[in-house]
Amino acid sequence: MAFALPFFNLAPNLTVSKLCLGLTFRFIRIFILQVPEKFCLFIALELFITLSGTMTFGEQNTSEESFKLLDKAFNSGVNFFDSAEMYPVPQRAETHGRSEEYFGRWIRERKVPRDNVVLATKVSGPSGQMSWIRNGPESLDAQNITEAIDNSLLRIKTDYIDLYQIHWPDRYVPMFGETDYDPLRHYTPVSFEEQLDALERAVDAGKIRYIGLSNETPYGIMKFQQVAKSKAGNLQIVSVQLLSFQNAYNLLCRNFDLAMAECCHNERISLLAYSPLAMGILSGKYFAEDGGPSNARLNLFKGRYKEGESRYDLSKSNVLCAAKSYIDIADRYDIHPVSLAIAFIMRHPLVASVVFGASKVWQLEEVLDACKVNLSHEIITEINTVHLRFPSPCP
Repeated sequence: MAFALPFFNLAPNLTVSKLCLGLTFRFIRIFILQVPEKFCLFIALELFITLSGTMTFGEQNTSEESFKLLDKAFNSGVNFFDSAEMYPVPQRAETHGRSEEYFGRWIRERKVPRDNVVLATKVSGPSGQMSWIRNGPESLDAQNITEAIDNSLLRIKTDYIDLYQIHWPDRYVPMFGETDYDPLRHYTPVSFEEQLDALERAVDAGKIRYIGLSNETPYGIMKFQQVAKSKAGNLQIVSVQLLSFQNAYNLLCRNFDLAMAECCHNERISLLAYSPLAMGILSGKYFAEDGGPSNARLNLFKGRYKEGESRYDLSKSNVLCAAKSYIDIADRYDIHPVSLAIAFIMRHPLVASVVFGASKVWQLEEVLDACKVNLSHEIITEINTVHLRFPSPCP
């Protein structure tokens, strides 16, 4: 390689690469771990530059294709991989858990030492739509969390998970394009205490090392922190402290920079930024005359992925105009649109890792190329000018 991927000390004994490959196995989701040396999380994990994104593994990719992507990522210096029990997406009973299975097979067949990779995965929150996962799942009570952890360990065939995340909250919150909180939709959730108790027992048992949240709100982060600190009694006990927070963040969705950024900064929690390309919109591929490749996610799964389609809707004029404006900036400065989108996120001082999807090796190479790009003050000024005109059109 012509360049070396950077590393970040996510915790005292956990060093991660700043690129992270997500295992959604359409199949692959990739994270770019970007943490400036001046910024360091308070819990110990040593990861190499991580490329992690496996959300599509098992849906758009065969195991052979997925292995090629994993090989390329790992050989490029990536050591951080993220999955979830519900992956790949779109979620189906027939493919449930396949992303975790593929990753476990890759580790075994390639004889990769377990401590050379950092593995993150997630437990699904209540949805009522995935009956094949614990009847819905119905809740995030202690039994569901414990069962989910055990099943993930069995699928991956590993002894432990480095970072275990709650995929979405066990309570009503606006998500996936919703913005306004509706008090009438509130219901009695599983308590924060019960969820943390279950996770703490898993840490004590050696099943997981650290915990994280995903698709959370400022209220949720602070309540988990409050309960964790009260349980610990003193901050030397780290098994119930939060390490990371995974939410959408990209040029079209900068809601994190509101109240959430303040919470993460003061609580020393890093953002794992997923959907950096806004489901591929910021790559420019959907603006071709033919509407983009037939195997592109928004075309291939049209009508089957409502969480993404409702947020990244090009039929909305503000979304369309904003996306085209960012692509125009990339063209003016002779930067690939993917590099512009990813480099913008990587420069954020609170972002630990960028999580994005790739189903082809050339897409992975575009991500790696983004690590070589530094955005000038002039480019950032133009980006912020567009943001003022179209503030977060895909919240």
